[in-house]
Amino acid sequence: MPLRLSVLDQSPIAKGRTPADAVRETLELAQLCDRLGYVRYWLAEHHGSEALAGSTPEVLITRVAGLTERIRVGSGGVMLPHYSAYKVAENFRMLETLFPGRIDLGVGRAPGSDQRTMRILADGKPNWSSADNYPIQVRDLVAWLSDALPDGHAGRGVTAQPVGESAPDVWLLGSSDDSAALAAHFGLPFCFAHFINPDGGDGVTRAYRSHFRPSALHAEPMPLMAMGVLCAETDAEADLLAKSRDVWAMRLRTTGNPGPIPSVEEALEAARDPRVETFLASMRRRSLVGSPRTVRAGLEEHAARYQVDEIMVVTICFDFEKRKRSYELIAEEFGIGG
Repeated sequence: MPLRLSVLDQSPIAKGRTPADAVRETLELAQLCDRLGYVRYWLAEHHGSEALAGSTPEVLITRVAGLTERIRVGSGGVMLPHYSAYKVAENFRMLETLFPGRIDLGVGRAPGSDQRTMRILADGKPNWSSADNYPIQVRDLVAWLSDALPDGHAGRGVTAQPVGESAPDVWLLGSSDDSAALAAHFGLPFCFAHFINPDGGDGVTRAYRSHFRPSALHAEPMPLMAMGVLCAETDAEADLLAKSRDVWAMRLRTTGNPGPIPSVEEALEAARDPRVETFLASMRRRSLVGSPRTVRAGLEEHAARYQVDEIMVVTICFDFEKRKRSYELIAEEFGIGG
């Protein structure tokens, strides 16, 4: 089966640009990827970030789906512990009603924010730290979307409207084995975030396959992986463009407050520090950078290692035109959408 390609968009904010610019770029990129033949377009959730503008994927999905024609649109993902599972079910049933057969609901348990912002989002509720609550939320979310709340549940008889003929696909997202085990237990699709954790994801995905319990929704496991990719005409050009994301990611992991995506010139200046150069080499393990041929070989190698037939591409760079061109070159190399 040919490798299928999808997109995860974090709505990155380049230095000198605004969050509104980032959202407009998301809308333009989504329309391009729809025309190019990508399978899915997922929108991330981050809060209080100077670099990532996507704070409400359920709102942005509405606009993206309305501007596109065939690509599946979804969340990558809704950070479920912040919210009521019932309200998330209502939101996504409405989206499914508006765009039947095109909505994915990806959920995760990370805060998508720093600790202070997380506490503000929680509004005094102490539930976030409970390790037991997330599986219950996932169970309830799936039950409300399929009208299958168990007997004795406090919400039995309460309906998540609008009820329709179809429901969004629920995906569990994660960068460790916890979410994979949960997805296998509930018989749900699972996406591993290689762009966050490049270590052991293939083993996590294999374990998900082997422990998958068929459910009323899915008879077979549906694994997916997401990785950073930047493609340009040549390996050298791609390497240069990728410096912006590398330095930004390094700052995120070392300071927690990286600021907007830096220009290539600023990134090159930062990379002159020998200590930074060593750190940047480790950043590249999360991503593929190169010409179309190089990127294709890397994607196919990762697909074989992870045993997936679909990869979600995450592309961040300073220049939006170069970001669009990356997706165009990958689509051309794989011959998708033709």
